[in-house]
Parts: sequence; C-alpha cells; structure tokens
Amino acid sequence: MAPGAAPRLLGSLCIALLLGRHGPAAARSASHGLAGSLVRTFTPFYFLVEPMDVLSVRGAAVIMNCSAYCETAPKIEWKKDGTFLNLVSDDRRQLLPDGSLLINNVVHSKHNKPDEGYYQCVATVESLGTIVSRTAKLTVAGLPRFTSQPEPSSVSKGNSAVLNCEVNVDLAPFVRWEQDRQPVFLDDRVFKLPSGALIISNATDGDGGLYRCIIESGGTPKYSDEAELKILPDPEVAQSPMFVRQPSSLTRVTGQSAVFPCVAIGFPAPYIRWTRNEEELITDSSERFLLLAGGSLEIRDVMEEDAGTYNCIADSGNETIEAQAELTVQVPPEFLKRPANIYAHESMDIVFECEVTGKPTPTVKWVKNGDMVIPSDYFKIVKEHNLQVLGLVKSDEGFYQCIAENDVGNAQAGAQLIILDLDVAIPTLPPTSLTSATNDHLAPATTGPLPSAPRDVVATLVSTRFIRLTWRTPVSDPQGDNLTYSIFYTKEGINRERVENTSRPGETQVTIQNLMPETVYVFRVVAQNKHGPGESSVPLKVATQPEVQLPGPAPNIRAYASSPTSVTVTWETPLSGNGEIQNYKLYYMEKGQDTEQDVDVAGLSYTINGLKKYTEYSFRVVAYNKHGPGVSTQDVVVRTLSDVPSAPPQNLTLEVRNSKSIMLHWQPPPAETQSGQITGYKIRYRKVSRKSDVTESIGGTQLFQLIEGLERGTEYSFRVAALTVNGTGPATDWVSAETFESDLDETRVPEVPSSLHVRPLVTSIVVSWTPPENQNIVVRGYAIGYGVGSPHAQTIKVDYKQRYYTIENLDPSSHYVITLKAFNNVGEGIPLYESAVTRPHSDTSEVDLFVINAPYTPVPDPSPMMPPVGVQASILSHDTIRITWADNSLPKNQKITDARYYTVRWKTNIPANTKYKTANATTLSYLVTGLKPNTLYEFSVMVTKGRRSSTWSMTAHGTTFELVPTSPPKDVTVVSKEGKPRTIIINWQPPSEANGKITGYIIYYSTDVNAEIHDWVIEPVVGNRLTHQIQELTLDTPYYFKIQARNSKGMGPMSEAVQFRTPKAESSDKMPNDQASGSAGKGSRPVDIGPDYKPPLGGSNSPHGSPTSPLDSNMLLVIIVSVGVITIVIVVIVAVFCTRRTTSHQKKKRAACKSVNGSHKYKGNSKDVKPPDLWIHHERLELKPIDKSPDPNPIMTDTPIPRNSQDITPVDNSMDSNIHQRRNSYRGHESEDSMSTLAGRRGMRPKMMMPFDSQPPQQSVRNTPSTDTMPASSAQACADHPDPESTTGSYLANAQEEDSAQNLPTAHVRPSHPLKSFAVPAVPPAGASYDPALPSTPLLTQQAPNHPVHSVKTASIGTLGRTRPPMPVVVPSAPDVQETTRMLEDSESNYEPDELTKEMAHLEGLMKDLNAITTA
Repeated sequence: MAPGAAPRLLGSLCIALLLGRHGPAAARSASHGLAGSLVRTFTPFYFLVEPMDVLSVRGAAVIMNCSAYCETAPKIEWKKDGTFLNLVSDDRRQLLPDGSLLINNVVHSKHNKPDEGYYQCVATVESLGTIVSRTAKLTVAGLPRFTSQPEPSSVSKGNSAVLNCEVNVDLAPFVRWEQDRQPVFLDDRVFKLPSGALIISNATDGDGGLYRCIIESGGTPKYSDEAELKILPDPEVAQSPMFVRQPSSLTRVTGQSAVFPCVAIGFPAPYIRWTRNEEELITDSSERFLLLAGGSLEIRDVMEEDAGTYNCIADSGNETIEAQAELTVQVPPEFLKRPANIYAHESMDIVFECEVTGKPTPTVKWVKNGDMVIPSDYFKIVKEHNLQVLGLVKSDEGFYQCIAENDVGNAQAGAQLIILDLDVAIPTLPPTSLTSATNDHLAPATTGPLPSAPRDVVATLVSTRFIRLTWRTPVSDPQGDNLTYSIFYTKEGINRERVENTSRPGETQVTIQNLMPETVYVFRVVAQNKHGPGESSVPLKVATQPEVQLPGPAPNIRAYASSPTSVTVTWETPLSGNGEIQNYKLYYMEKGQDTEQDVDVAGLSYTINGLKKYTEYSFRVVAYNKHGPGVSTQDVVVRTLSDVPSAPPQNLTLEVRNSKSIMLHWQPPPAETQSGQITGYKIRYRKVSRKSDVTESIGGTQLFQLIEGLERGTEYSFRVAALTVNGTGPATDWVSAETFESDLDETRVPEVPSSLHVRPLVTSIVVSWTPPENQNIVVRGYAIGYGVGSPHAQTIKVDYKQRYYTIENLDPSSHYVITLKAFNNVGEGIPLYESAVTRPHSDTSEVDLFVINAPYTPVPDPSPMMPPVGVQASILSHDTIRITWADNSLPKNQKITDARYYTVRWKTNIPANTKYKTANATTLSYLVTGLKPNTLYEFSVMVTKGRRSSTWSMTAHGTTFELVPTSPPKDVTVVSKEGKPRTIIINWQPPSEANGKITGYIIYYSTDVNAEIHDWVIEPVVGNRLTHQIQELTLDTPYYFKIQARNSKGMGPMSEAVQFRTPKAESSDKMPNDQASGSAGKGSRPVDIGPDYKPPLGGSNSPHGSPTSPLDSNMLLVIIVSVGVITIVIVVIVAVFCTRRTTSHQKKKRAACKSVNGSHKYKGNSKDVKPPDLWIHHERLELKPIDKSPDPNPIMTDTPIPRNSQDITPVDNSMDSNIHQRRNSYRGHESEDSMSTLAGRRGMRPKMMMPFDSQPPQQSVRNTPSTDTMPASSAQACADHPDPESTTGSYLANAQEEDSAQNLPTAHVRPSHPLKSFAVPAVPPAGASYDPALPSTPLLTQQAPNHPVHSVKTASIGTLGRTRPPMPVVVPSAPDVQETTRMLEDSESNYEPDELTKEMAHLEGLMKDLNAITTA
C-alpha cells in the first residue's frame, strides 16, 4: 500500500472509534444477556515503501526496498516469481532489518539467471492478516556487444555529424566516448543519444580525429572499432538539405524522457524545427521540450497528452525536407477508486469497489490475506473490477487487496473486512459497499421487545431456478404492519448462509431467485422490528424442480451448396432426454441480415431452394420432443455457388485522353447481382461507322481501362461486361466517344490559371480556381503553395480535375500568402498569387460552413436501391440546365409504373461552402432553372421508393452560358498623372456580375454630364486591363467619366458618372506633348501606349486650336480660305447627290442604309464571314506629303480626311456569335452631325480607333451584314443618319490585303475639315475565305441578322510614290432618333460607279490645288 494511504486509514480509525464509542448501538441492553460489547476498530496495516524495478549488472549488489507499518510489527517475507524465498540458508540474499532484500554479487550468465525475475514483499501480522506489495522486476544487463560501430565519415564545417554506436538496450546507459583515446565531454554541442550514438553539431576543426565508444558495465571495458571523422571546408556551391539521422517512433511511460534524433546537413546548414500533430512546437521557453545538439528533440517527464506525430523539418531557406515519428505514451495503473474498509454481519452480501485506469487498460485481480481470490458461486467479479462476496461467514474476515497490472507496471490497494457479532450494530459508515439485499439489515437497534418467530413458512411455488416463500406474522405481533423480514437460505450441507430481505414493511412473501435446479435448499425467516431481529422460524427444506429433459443439439450438422440458389443441410439424431424426437426445425438466415427464417423437417436432411447466388447463409437445427424445443446446434455457414453476373456494370463513362486513346471508367454490377467473385471485365469496342468489326479486351478487376492505338478523329462505341469463373454477364449499352483530331500540347508548361479565389475561415482557407484559358496545353494537376507571409512553406498537389481545396490546420488571425500553379510533365507554369487573413478565434461564423445542408436521406432498408446511372447535364441557356439519367432498376423501356421519385441536387463550388439545392422529379429528367451565368455546377441524382432509397449517383458537371454583364464596373477613380497635368489615369474594378470573361471596356468622357451619350468621347480598352491613360485634356476643365464592360455576349450597363477637374497649372515638361500634332482631340491616344511613346511632330494646330507654330498670317489666311472652299464644294456635291433620286434604286438604297447601320430590323439569311471592324487612332496616322495616288482607278469618298494622320495599331483578333443588342452600345465613331456641336464647343474631333480582342479560334464567326454595291458617297449618306440602336462597320479583305495582313499599312490622307468621318468599304474577292489572322472586333452589341452576300467597292487612299493596299474603314455616326427615322424614310437615291468616279475626279483636282498651295 502506498504511503499516502496511511493518513486515510488513520482517519477511518478515528471515525470508527468515535462511532463505536458514541453510536446508538454501542451496547446491547442487559435483557439480551450482554454486558455491552464494543465495536472492533480497523487496524492500520500498509506498506511504507514498496520495491521498484531495478537494472543491474553482473557481480553488483542490489537492494529491493520494502517496509510495512502496523501497531504490531509485521513479519516480512519475499517472493520471487510467485514462490517464497528461503533466506535462512541463502548466503547471497539476506533480509535487512527494515524488511528490504539485499542481493550480493548478482549472478547472470547465458544459461544461469537465478537473480533476474519478479520480486514481491509479503507482510503478515498474526491474528490480523497478510498484505502483499507490488511486484518489482530485477533486470540484469547482458554481455557487452555492439550491434553497430562507428564508421569513418566527413562533415563540412558548421554541419552536424553522427557517429553510430548501437548496443543492446540494457547497456546503453553504460556507454561513453573517446576522441583520440581521450574522453569526450558532453555539452550543448556534443550529445549522446539514449541508444549510445554520438551527435556533434556545428562541427569545427577541433572535432576531427579518431573516435571510439566504450561499454563499462562493471567488468572489463569493451571497446568498439576506431573511426576517423574528417572536417571539410565549406562547399562553394549550395547543397540541398539531407537527413543523416531521422527520428524513429518511440514508446515511453509517463514520467520518462523521450529523445527524437534528427540531424540534417546541407549548405547553408539547415535550420531544424519541430511540429507536433502539425502544430508548431515551441522549444525556446519550454521546460519539458528541449532542442538538443544538431536539432534533436528531448521531451522530459513525458505526459499522456504528449502522444502524437512529431515532424522534424529541416529548412535551408530555399528547400525544406521533413521526417516524422510517432510517440506512444503508456500509463501505469492508477486507482480512481480504492477499496474501502467494511463492517458486516454474517450472511450478508458485500461488494469491495475498485476502479483503475491506465494505458494499456489494466487487468485486475483480488488477493485475500496474500492469497489469490478464485471466483466461485460466493466470490464474484462484478462490474469489471469489483469483488462481491455472498453469504459472509466469520472466516471471510481479513485484508482484501485489489491488484491492477498492465505492460508497464502494477499497483495495489487494500481494505479490511470486519464481521461483527449479530448483537453489535454496524456503525453508520456510508453503506456504498453493501448490496441492496442487506441495506435494510443495518437499521440501528434500540432497547425493547423483539418479535417472535414467523409462523407457517411454506413454499407456494417451486420451479427449477426459483422458489416463492410465504409465511404468517409472529404471535408477538399479529398485525405485523411494521415488521420487516430477512430470509436466510443455503444449500443443504453448506454452512455459508445467504440472506434476502423483503422490499417493504408488512410484506409476508418473497421470491428467491438464481437457484440451481434439482437442489435442496434450507430456508428460515427472521422478523425484525425497530428494536432488532427476533427469533428464527423453523428451518424449511425445499428441493427445486429438475430441468425438463429436452433434446440436446443435433450432432454433426453439415451444410453444402448444391447449386447457385440451393443449399443442402444434414445432421444426426440428438440425445432426446426423456422423450422421443417428434420433428426438427431448420433455421437459416442471410449473413448480415437480422431476420431468421425456418422450415419444419421430419427427416435428417433438407435442401433449401430459392436462395441468392454466391451469398453466405447460416444454418442451425433445433430438435423438438413432447416437452418442446431442445438445444440449438451451433451455426454453420455456407456460401451458395457462384454464377455469371445477372446485371451489367454501372455508370460506364468515357474520357478521351488524346487522339489515340480513350479511358473507360465504370462501377461493378450491384452487389446482389454479381453472383460471384468478379474476376475481370470484358471490354468490347468498335468504330461507329463499322459496327460489325468488334474488338475485345479482357482486363483485371480494376474499374478502369485505357484503350490505346485508336485512330484520330474517329468515333468509337464501347460496352463492358463483368466476368466470374462461371462466364460473362450481360454487357452495358453501347457508349460512344470520338478521339481528338490532334493531341494536346505538352512541349511547354501550362499557362497561368484563369482565376484564383480564397475564402478564409478560422483555421482553414478554402481555395477555388478555374483552369488556364488555353485548353490546348496538357494540365496534369495543380500545385498549391501557402505559408505565413510566404507561399513556399507548404506545397500541396491535387489532381487536374479538382477545382477547389481546403487548406486546414492553420493559425487564426494570420496572414497567409497562397500561390497556384498548373503543372504537367514539362514543369510548373506561371503562378497566380492571392493572400488571405484567417479569422480570429472568436469568429464562429464558420461553424455551419461544413454542415452541408444535404436533403434528408431516408434510412435505407437492408436492400438499398441502385443509384441512377448515366447522369448528363445539357446546357440550355445562361440560367437553365437539363439533367437526364437512366434507372437500371426499371425495365429496358425505362417506363416508370410505380410510386418512385427522384431527387436531384446541385451546387456550385464557388464559393466552396455553397449548400446543395434539391428538387424532386417523377420522370427521368429535370429542368434546373435560376442558375447563375457562366458558372460550373455539379449535379447528382438519387431514387426513392417507399422507405428504400439509393445512394447519390456519380456527379455530372455543366457550365451555364455567358450573359451580358448585368452590373457596371466598380470603384471608378480618376487621378492626374504626376508631372503631366493634361494626362489623367482612370482606374476601375471589374463588375460584380460579369456573367462571363470580360473582353474589354469602353470609357466615355465629356465636359457636359447632361450631353447625349453619343456626344461623349470614347476610349476602348481591350482585354481585362483595369487602368487607362487619357492625354491632351484641357487644363482647369471639369470632365465626366463613365465606363462600360463587355464580354462575348455584349455590353453591360454604364457606371455612374465620375467628375474630375484637370489642374490649372501647366508642368515644365509639357512642351513635347503640346507639339504632338497627332493628338486631334481629347483622349485620342491609342488603346495601349507604352511609357516611351512619343507622338510624331510636325503638326500645325494644337489639339485645342491654339497656335503652336510660327506660321505667318498670310499662310494661315490661305489655309482658312482653302478649307472654306473645299467645305462649300462638298456641301454642293452632297446636295446634288441627295436631290437626284433614282426610283429604280430605291429598294437597294434602303437595304444599303440598313446594312451599314446594322439595323436590328433587317431580316434575311447571311452566310458571309464576319469581317473585322477597324478603329483608327488619329495619333497613330503618319503625316506625310500627299500626292495623287498611282492607283489606276482611285476613288475618293466625299468624306474629308483630317490632315493629322496616324498609324493604325491592331491589338487582337476576335470572333463572336449571336451577340445580343443593347441600346447604349458603343457606336464606333461619331458622325459630323453628332460631333459638330461638341467639337465646336471644345475644339476637338472624334477619335477613330481599332479595338480587337481574343477569343478561342474554335468559336463560330458571327454573321454581319455588309453594304450594298454603291459609291462611297452614298455609303456616307447612309452613315450620316444611322439607326440609333446599332452602328457597326464591315470589312471584307481582298486577296492583296490577306497577303499583307501581318503588317497593316499606314493610311496617308489628304487634309480636310477636322470634324469629318470617313468610310471606305472593301470588296471581297470571289470565294475568298476568312483569314483568322485578320483582326476582328465585335465590340458592338447587336443581333446578327441573316441576309445575302453583297459586294462592296474598294476605296483606295493615295500615298506618296508607292501603292499601298486599300485601308477599309467604316465610321458610322449616331444621330437623334427622329433624324434616323427620317433618313430611313427619305434616303432612297443611289448612283452608278461611273457617276461617282467623275465627281471624285473633280474633287481630287481641287484637293491637288490645295496641296500645291500648302506646300508652296
């Protein structure tokens, strides 16, 4: 007993003495013939010191400590391995005065180990009892031997070295090291592992030398081989970290120390850190966790909560490596509840309670006075560890000990049992250790008359296992309402009597249970009142009934399968007892089920038919005689024979890998239809075009197969059947897929993923992404890197199909940087970065994030339904997807005739915590509406019939179509560029509801916020850029800015107007920009200007009309007069054209006007290829001397060209299909009418720009109407009054232009009025196909009308001295609605090409005269 038990026993003694001295039952009255017996007290008897485990060596002396306390000095003896030692005649072992055992000169050899073993101290006090101590193990270290020895090695300066010296575990504490035959002193830098190995960290030149280890275990020292350690200089190149010693898993007992070695080398020398269960382990300020030399981890005073996985991480700055090991912690037995001392009377039942804990779970045994308690009818182990003693007798007194033991230790706790005389009342200690059958027996007695003996005790019911007794009240108390009764009983011839009490006062019957059949019992009844128990009744002998002689189990039961659906069972006749066998009942049950079926059998065998194929069944037999059923046989289990599968494999899916291979995936047939062990699958495939030529391929039991060697661009059909040893089952339906025409590219790394989204939670971050835009490059997977402040701490790789991942076990309130890279066999692509801050601990908003609100799934019956198969998602629109599926549990015609229904669930993975939505359907399809545009959804289906449900099917995925943006760009801000007050920078964010990939933006700006939108100046931005510069604005002027986003479906709404006033002051570096003649108006810069862009010089007018060059007044006057003359001539020509209407061309003219304007009212069927729209920036047009074009048939439009010419910069190419129209779409360019007011007010002209954008080449080309055959002048007439709903330009390249598509020409134009637009349609060559290299810009949103192909004249713009390909440009305008209506009604005139040629020749002569004036 532990020393700590002494105070408790002393306390119990004091309580007992007080109760014995002052209790109400301290003495009986004189009428009972006793002179006042005192209650005996509990005697303190326990161990002060118990022996502990000892490790020794041969020839040493060992002391096993032991000391016991009692008022009477106890006698101490020792047991070794359960046998008492005879210490009297032993010259090496002797008993010390305090009870300890001394062993001199420990003997130990290979074949003689007399001293090693388990020792136990036994203390005895005569007439009181005996107690035993815990057992202690004496281990003697074996002979010295090395399992590994030091080996020569080298190490760079600053790195760590490990010198091995492994010895048997017992001798590890006796190992020491020498360097050059001198002892090695251990410190923080040089450390010896528990195994004996030596670790030297931060090596220096002084560490070099010869090392050896020595075992000193008392005898002659044993030396290992010597090994040289060389110290090398630092390497000049970096070396990756590498482990030279890794941690290994350990098992330790609480209180011990654990050391995880971890040594890594590299250059620079790696830094070692540790994690436990993936949490950083802080070793700096810890007293129990210490970082030793080289990075090893020591855990002192191991506790149970230290168990777990420990990771050693070596970090060299550029690279990390990890090694891990498990720590298992064992706990010796500990007492949660110790046995308590008990007072009792004879015949009572008592329970000693004992609760223990430990790891592994301890076993418990009980000892009485030093002897093992063997369980019997009267000594029972109850509730795992408690000891119950039934029917106490005087000899049961003594000391009882609970001894708990597991693999790592043992412990004991004891208590004393005192049996008092019946005339001594039990002190009122807590009666927790007494059974309910004896609690009423403890009522304290007072002085008074006791009842006489109960009368007429009889057994009114006798059975095999119980007897009911009744009696009459004693003569002394005829009413007997306040009397309770104790019934004492025992087996005849046994002196251990048990007692049972009545449950309430006045009750005169009791049922005694748990008796043995055909056994004689002796019963007596004692009445008890408030003064105590009275006289006993006369003993009554009653014999229990014998057991009915029922049949025994039928011997030799056997079962064997006779077919796939039948089993034959045989047995022999059992011992029938006292009756003949009448019949048998054969019970059988399918394994895993809980419903047993039976059949009556007259003979000794039976064949059961109609069983399931290849299914295990259990069988048992019960024989019946006239008394009833006998004892059942043991179950015998047999499996029915196998057969071919009765159903095909499920969920066959095809995945085209490349141009020559297709991957098949499937699921096995339903378990109940497999009819045997699936041994493989047979795959049959054929070309769809040649249905008779079938190829077979038999694979293993894997659920996938790669079919290779197929032809490119060919459609194949596949079907799969399951195989058993019996043959081939039914095959699936044919499923088709077509191989690729060409393989995906894996000669380069994938491009950057197109998006990355993060959602931080408290201890995790949900990452979701979309794949790279270029789908032609192979992606094998994605690499996710993350860490606090740097994304290089951890890297996780996921499959290429995955689109989201949850990074777990993060720290709250921490800033994490996350990177995402796509990779293939070539390498990793460009990373995409994102950062997120995890939420604080107090944030509980993530509690419900992982509770998926899945629909209620009914608890399935033992036979669940098959899930639907072949789930497919068909995208119908931007918000609707149709889900279809098949049900294999239906007939082949898939006709639903019962009350089953289907549940469809769907969700999107962005954000990752989106909950499922569900809907029910009674057909094999369902239309899911209300979805978000351009969003990937996953769908699955389950079927429910009554209380039976299936699991969810395999998922199908579908991405809704794009839709025009439904929200404007956000956070529009305008700032002035530093040092350039006439240049502003406008920034914005994408719209919240982009509904597709943003392909460009339109910036509108104006000095009048209330102006019509077609009077605003426009700037296109191509791609997904979020910033743009606008140059050459007027100083100290308020401007208003709006932005509109577009995707492949069209334009979204405009943002609210943002006001910005340009600064008043002009900066010193403004002069070069002021003299840039290419800037013809506000915002007239190209779409994308680099930082080194310099506009061409040589202009004569500033952007806003201020003189910037020293022209004399005469020259200026000549220019003004010339411009005025040209303007008048143009006006006259236009007036003549408009007054000469030709009725024969009326319909053609109207069609041409509608074609130029892209009217949405136009109907027809057009199959011409969508030509590109060109937006020409004035800044990029090169100004050169102008001469008559050498083109043999030059045709000039009546649209005057500004003098400032600019280069044309194509940006990208694009093809769109079915683009919807919006009212506020970008109008391309403004007409003279629509721009004159604004230009006159601000001294600026409209911009001409060329937007292009990129779309995948596999998309269909949008059909766009082209203009009718007509002169350019009539095209201009139409352009003067376009349909306000839509404005576009058309361009069809001829063969010459296709050749020069790579280098678009510079347009050289003649000087003219600065506010006129120009339109130059081009003629398509016969049969020319669309060249995808040519730029195409579907920036304008319109419904593509269908109408026949029209030819268009090509207008060539003259250049100086050389021929350039024609530059086709269309600049339509957007006048008011009423003007447009009038134009559609009145514009009917049209002219032949020869008329237009004459007029243009006349105009060209005037232009030449003006050119001569200006060059003079």
